[in-house]
Amino acid sequence: MGVIAEFREFAVKGNVVDLAVGVVIGTAFGKIVDSLVRDVIMPPVGLLLGRVDFSNLFILLKEGATPGPYPTVEAAAKAGAVTLNIGLFLNAVVSFLIVAWAIFLVVKAINRLKREKEAAPPPPPAPSPEAALLAEIRDLLKARA
Repeated sequence: MGVIAEFREFAVKGNVVDLAVGVVIGTAFGKIVDSLVRDVIMPPVGLLLGRVDFSNLFILLKEGATPGPYPTVEAAAKAGAVTLNIGLFLNAVVSFLIVAWAIFLVVKAINRLKREKEAAPPPPPAPSPEAALLAEIRDLLKARA
């Protein structure tokens, strides 16, 4: 078997295709979660904590060519300043926690479905025609006695 035929066999297996679909969906889900954190969750949290914009929460370690203060992380980076971007890190942590929670819920649901499927005993097999006839004869004899 040639290398190309081996690769073709590997690439068309169901698990590889499922993995590819999972990566594409995961990437899209990551963008949604990032937007959820950046645009929906963090603005109210920042408002509750005194109008803090977490995406621009940073500590200046070294000024750049243009002296500060810098209103945003982008402005500091443009000036060549060295910053510790705490707000971006907090956004990434919240995004990770949301993704981890969503994956936990999906895995939990899948495991529950697997347990239900495994726990359900198969229905008993139907009696053979001979066994059904013998049971009928037995019941008739019991009724006569």
